[in-house]
Amino acid sequence: MYLHIGPSKSVRKRDVIAIFDLDSSTVSLYTRKFLKDAEREKRVVTLGYELPKSFIVMRDETVYLSPFNSSTIYK
Repeated sequence: MYLHIGPSKSVRKRDVIAIFDLDSSTVSLYTRKFLKDAEREKRVVTLGYELPKSFIVMRDETVYLSPFNSSTIYK
């Protein structure tokens, strides 16, 4: 089964580790460090041109920033 996570992007559901809400999860210092390290290692992919609302962590350690709300992706 596939998940539609952003404009023109679908991923296999079994490859998804976690889906996070960007606003509530970036309060934590550990989450901000994780995202900063992923960006430094060029593992972050921004989907679309809108402000990101969620991020998706994949098995291959890729992090997708999605303009979709995390609850919308989860459904």
